[in-house]
Amino acid sequence: MKKIFQYILIATGVVFAGCEEDLDTINPNQPTIEVFWQNAQDAQQGVNAIYSTSHRGGFSRWMPMIYISRSDIGYSASPWADLANALDRFIQPDYNFGPVADIWVDNYVGIFRANQVIANVPDIEMDNTLKQRLLGEAHFLRGLFYYHLVTLWGNVPLMLDPSTPTDLPETASKEQVWAQIVEDLTFAANALPASYSEPGNIGRATKGAANALLAKAYMQQQNYQAALAPLQWLVEGEGAGIYGLVPDYRDNFLITTENNMESVFEWQFAENPTEVTDNDVQTPDHNYGTSIAQFMAPRGIGWSDMQARRWPIYEFLEEETVNGERDPRLEATYLFDSTDVRGPEFTMVYGQTFAERYPDDEGEVWFRKFLNDHWKDEEGYRSPNNWRFIRYSDVLLMYAEVLNATGNTEQAYQYVDRVRERVNLAPLSEVMPNLNQEEFLEQLKHERLLELAGEGHRWNDLMRWGDLGPELADRDPGFANFEPGKHELLPIPQRDLDINPNLEQNPRW
Repeated sequence: MKKIFQYILIATGVVFAGCEEDLDTINPNQPTIEVFWQNAQDAQQGVNAIYSTSHRGGFSRWMPMIYISRSDIGYSASPWADLANALDRFIQPDYNFGPVADIWVDNYVGIFRANQVIANVPDIEMDNTLKQRLLGEAHFLRGLFYYHLVTLWGNVPLMLDPSTPTDLPETASKEQVWAQIVEDLTFAANALPASYSEPGNIGRATKGAANALLAKAYMQQQNYQAALAPLQWLVEGEGAGIYGLVPDYRDNFLITTENNMESVFEWQFAENPTEVTDNDVQTPDHNYGTSIAQFMAPRGIGWSDMQARRWPIYEFLEEETVNGERDPRLEATYLFDSTDVRGPEFTMVYGQTFAERYPDDEGEVWFRKFLNDHWKDEEGYRSPNNWRFIRYSDVLLMYAEVLNATGNTEQAYQYVDRVRERVNLAPLSEVMPNLNQEEFLEQLKHERLLELAGEGHRWNDLMRWGDLGPELADRDPGFANFEPGKHELLPIPQRDLDINPNLEQNPRW
């Protein structure tokens, strides 16, 4: 699948050509939308182009960072003050600030590509099973792009047809966007296969991925009853025979163990051809990697533009394993002075001890999960380490949350126990039996923090639980600036408002 993502659909650029009507010279050798969609190969390449959206900078760099750092477990001490303010301090006077606006743009690029497939592939004469699968992938990806937009911006334009330069879409309500996400993901869950047998298709969206994201969509709307069915397919139905937890938690973040049995959906990245320089210069058709690691790696190795708060470390230390050892997820999640339990003299950071690299350390912590310290002593802009967007442990904890929310707390215990037992913690059903619904949810918040820290889910978790607010400043000073009713959402880019009078800015921005 990593190689499949390298194809770029030529037709995706055609719509933008109309922006310079009088200056355009038509290239007779370039296919147009009108003649491109002819056969199964065109349909396949059209879908591949949607996946390739993940290689754009707003997607492969800034979006994971903003999801993580805006929550209470991340922050930015970047010398780029505008970046630090936007990522961490809820300060963004420039609504066109590139790293944030690029996320908006790149998600709409993906939607544009998905809309082309959804509009054109139904009319192609081809194998119907393959056609339905490709349409399912397009609907899944469009639903995913809108999921990002609605959880970051809320009220956004809802575009369901291939766009043209003259389109001026109106702002849709969050309720309308969520309804479309549910419709797209329901279509995808019915159209996609449960798995792929061909190695070249590994990494494509599956029925399990669609059901997992559909459950997330329902949960973010507080519709826990509706979330039961897609999660039941994953945990009690056919999905239970496909997915499971890998024995070693750390294997979920190594380049040698990608797309394992715990992977429900992950963005595929690959190393670039050797002739391409590993820098931040845009290289057409050759950026197969992600720069997350370059921007999140410790200072002196990467840019260290985003770091981790230290308080979650103490959450990991609250409970020992059944053997009296430290929770192994701590070492897999963070690089800090005691990633190795023996301390900075034994903690290795890209080929050197922590003590050697940071003799004047002041308690700095970095997220480790998507770095490359397990196989090289440097970082770069084109990392091949996949972004694991949905893991099966996330699904199990989601199911426990939904069961608890629908009055089945006792039944929910077993799914938390599976996650805990993988890292050798005693079953929750033994150490904290008979929790009531509210108590169970509070413990589940702790379980999700330890299992999923640094994977980009914390912001939406806090939003769903109603826990976002200035009171979080006790553990994350950035929240001292948080204004309820405003900072739950990002500002819509001003350049979009300037050219489209039908758009409305988010409240209080």
